[in-house]
Amino acid sequence: MLAEPLLVRTGLDPQEALVCTMVLIAATDGVTDREIGVMSGLVQTLPAFANFSSHHLESATDAAVALLREDDGLSHAGRMIYEALEPRLRETAYALACEVVAADRFAGQAALRMLEFVRSELHLDPLVAAAIERGARARHQQI
Repeated sequence: MLAEPLLVRTGLDPQEALVCTMVLIAATDGVTDREIGVMSGLVQTLPAFANFSSHHLESATDAAVALLREDDGLSHAGRMIYEALEPRLRETAYALACEVVAADRFAGQAALRMLEFVRSELHLDPLVAAAIERGARARHQQI
């Protein structure tokens, strides 16, 4: 019996692209429970995810993981995220990525490199990216 060929994704919808961005960041150094909690909370509360079911979240997460397993998957994912999002939602994607990194309260070099990759793939203005990063850092400060 022949195995079915793996389907290569050719596009993402905007919500899938936002989820994919968070998964890329979280997968950089192993997904933690804290990151899963942050991602879940963001999907449950942000207007960008209105009418986004838990089933859709699961399929979007699976699609992101499948993309990363492809040859040149990271670059492919970056292109697909960029193409799926209009400019204002590219800023949202980067903000979500920063929230996931900030969830662990320590950004290792791998996570910082992935943020740099995402920022570059999304073609964000450096000042906008810095403001988004600073906002995430401010929200996750401890007393």
